[in-house]
Amino acid sequence: MKIKEITAMRGPNYWSIRRTKLIVMVLDLEEMENYPSNEIEGFNERLINLLPGLEEHYCSVGRPGGFLLRLEEGTWMGHVIEHMALEIQSLAGMDTSFGRTRGYGEKGVYHVVFEYTEESAGRYAARAAVNICEAIIAGEQYDLEKDIQELRELQDDSRLGPSTESIIREAERRGIPWLRLNEGSFCQLGYGAYQQRIQATITSKTSNIGVDIACDKEDTKNLLRKASIKVPYGRTISELSELGEVCEDIGYPLAIKPINGNHGRGITSNIQNIEQATEGFHTAKKISDRVIVESHIYGSDFRMLIVNFKFVAAARRSPAQVTGNGNSTIAELIAITNQDPRRGYRHENLLTKIELDDISLKLIKKKGYEPDSILPAGETIILKDTANLSTGGTAEDVTDIVHPSNIFLAERIAKLIDLDICGIDLITSDISKPIEETGGSVIEVNAGPGFRMHLAPTIGLPRNVAAPVLDSLFPDNKNGKIPVIAVTGTNGKTTTTRLIAHIAKLGGKLVGYTTTDGVYIQNRMIMKGDCTGPLSTELVLRDPNVNFAVLECARGGLLRAGLAFRNCDIGIVTNVEGDHLGLAGIHTQEQLAKVKSVIPETVTHDGYAILNADDDLVFDMRNYVKSKIALFSMDENNPRIKRFQNEGGITAIYENGYITITSGVWKMRVMKADAIPLTFRGKARFMIQNILPAVLAAQISGFSIEDMRMALQSFVPSDSQTPGRLNIFRFRNFTFMLDYAHNPTGMRALQNFINALDFRHKVGIIAGIGDRLDTDTEKIGMIAAEMFNEIIIRNDRDLRGKSAEHLTSLLRNGINKVDPKKLVTIAGSEPESIKHAIRNAKKESLIVLCSDAVSDSLKLLKELKEKDDKGELRFENSFWLNTL
Repeated sequence: MKIKEITAMRGPNYWSIRRTKLIVMVLDLEEMENYPSNEIEGFNERLINLLPGLEEHYCSVGRPGGFLLRLEEGTWMGHVIEHMALEIQSLAGMDTSFGRTRGYGEKGVYHVVFEYTEESAGRYAARAAVNICEAIIAGEQYDLEKDIQELRELQDDSRLGPSTESIIREAERRGIPWLRLNEGSFCQLGYGAYQQRIQATITSKTSNIGVDIACDKEDTKNLLRKASIKVPYGRTISELSELGEVCEDIGYPLAIKPINGNHGRGITSNIQNIEQATEGFHTAKKISDRVIVESHIYGSDFRMLIVNFKFVAAARRSPAQVTGNGNSTIAELIAITNQDPRRGYRHENLLTKIELDDISLKLIKKKGYEPDSILPAGETIILKDTANLSTGGTAEDVTDIVHPSNIFLAERIAKLIDLDICGIDLITSDISKPIEETGGSVIEVNAGPGFRMHLAPTIGLPRNVAAPVLDSLFPDNKNGKIPVIAVTGTNGKTTTTRLIAHIAKLGGKLVGYTTTDGVYIQNRMIMKGDCTGPLSTELVLRDPNVNFAVLECARGGLLRAGLAFRNCDIGIVTNVEGDHLGLAGIHTQEQLAKVKSVIPETVTHDGYAILNADDDLVFDMRNYVKSKIALFSMDENNPRIKRFQNEGGITAIYENGYITITSGVWKMRVMKADAIPLTFRGKARFMIQNILPAVLAAQISGFSIEDMRMALQSFVPSDSQTPGRLNIFRFRNFTFMLDYAHNPTGMRALQNFINALDFRHKVGIIAGIGDRLDTDTEKIGMIAAEMFNEIIIRNDRDLRGKSAEHLTSLLRNGINKVDPKKLVTIAGSEPESIKHAIRNAKKESLIVLCSDAVSDSLKLLKELKEKDDKGELRFENSFWLNTL
């Protein structure tokens, strides 16, 4: 078997709208296409022996054991690998259950699709599942535990930490969208201008000075001491030579800690002599150059959590420890404790496994034991000198018993340090009494405190400490959203996107939008190229200058990674035509419609899916959306439109020469179509079709008819506002038009427009595109033969897997079917074809370039037009031409 491709969906996608994290593997079964599971001797038994959990898989039968039935009946290896990938992720502690396997459109090749929780682990699971399957087929032994451990480590390396994850889950519960900004815990909550950011439990509102103070334990102690808050007496030193004098001055017992440590790193407590102090000094020096030597305070370790300067939770922390049973060694007791399912590696579970490290060995030796010593029954030995959960400690919730005096103290400290989220560590014998009465002390103030001890304490009630964080970042139940309009379709989506953005901008919005030629923030291009995928979408949604997003979403991005957003407010589908068929397993127009339908299916319940009522495949999408629906049509008498209007629906129609919006049967005429520059006096009917969903989206978004009229009047077809869409250059003796028409439907629309223009001679510059069906390329040749008196065939820069000779032959076949005597010239590259056409242009002729490199060709045409205006237009005979 051969893996041809592995991609990861990261948002709503072709395979599932709700399950946004899917691995899509294209798998060629090769010779195994001829061998279902029941025809490989012993395969099913070996599979279940290795992965007994597969017995519980439902599969299409819909109940536990369903997959076993499929195995016995005989199922293909792609389906088996799908279930194996899910099972090994589950064994590694990842909750995955969704999968499906579908034919790719080539014999023996399948889409194997399954859920993941962490992308790197999901990709590994895909490859591992194939390897496991091949080993079982061959009857070979397989080290499954190695894969499970690798999956655990990949998950732990890439997953959000428990504190960050709790905030993200609370944001999702409130409908606040989020984006991960790096591979760590840096995340954005909300979109555009309304976003807030978090880095674990540091937020956009966290004071930088406050963090600096909290990270410097000496500054923190000095500030608290001057505020009459009790802290341990201590001094800061840098050299070992200073240690003896400081220890004598403070007196034993002592604690030594690095001045800027965290998570309990480098801390040694309850130091009783100079030897232990020296060892503690060297431990702290590994973390920072300066170390604090201070009095050791007796009592329990308590953490008080403050959010937005208000007390929200408290926990008693206990260091990692084991209690003897009279039979087991200390090492065995640690192993038994680590079997607790709540314990995992680092932060993967609620508790952390206890590691038998140098600190543990020293503490064990200090008690007169070795790791292989049997600990007497009932005796407890502490294995770490700090109570941090990250070193295996445990926590008990004590929120409800904290004395009001201690709450006042903690809230006051948060304001003194100026930390909106902080963890305050106290040592006291009884948190239910003021620390002044117990002899307790404030030990530390922590910026970015961990939430794990409060979210899932070992003992006591869990506390939703993420909720007050979101209350602070998004007060008054705000959700951080900006209006998001998504546009898809085969043709017209770029113009529709640009027009909506233009209306919104004139309506006072700060607009970010994506198109096939670039990403724009307030009409300034910030990224050039085909920007219709999820990365470009994220660029807009991350930008703090944007409060209104219009996003062109093409099939490529939807198939490669899915959408970059979970929901949009308005989803538009302009049309669905047979384009790019035969790629990425999409072979039919119906499959392509399913790809495009991802957009309307992600519209929120109170949003609108705007659908083309003239297109059967688009109109049928109404059956799958959860949102409201609005329709548009070029035919005011379309029965679908009439019926929808009678039901009270919102529509946009072309009626009696007007662009008209209807609410029920009531009409609001926006503007006469032939007065809109974009329509070229009404001759460009496909532009009228592009306008209809744009004005419908504007109406739904709350823009006035006056806003729309002003926008339609000022949206002039040009290389700046509509690059690649009917861009016209009027030379002295001829006219040159550049358009992005690149498929038969687009060519037909262009033909209808050109037929309405009065030119004596029409020249077309066309090209075959390598990632289209051969039949589509022939159709382009046929349509061109009907449109033009003369044809120039050029080559795209990227031939996309086919030769120039083959594409030219296909175009010529199409031309010959219409007119074998048509004058056809081969002109090489796009720039060469432009120069050839202009040099040989007849007076009062029209040259039409169907462009691939829009920006480069526009630049060249501007230069040539400027020379023409000055009477300086000259050409060097620098390229070879062949006239057929």
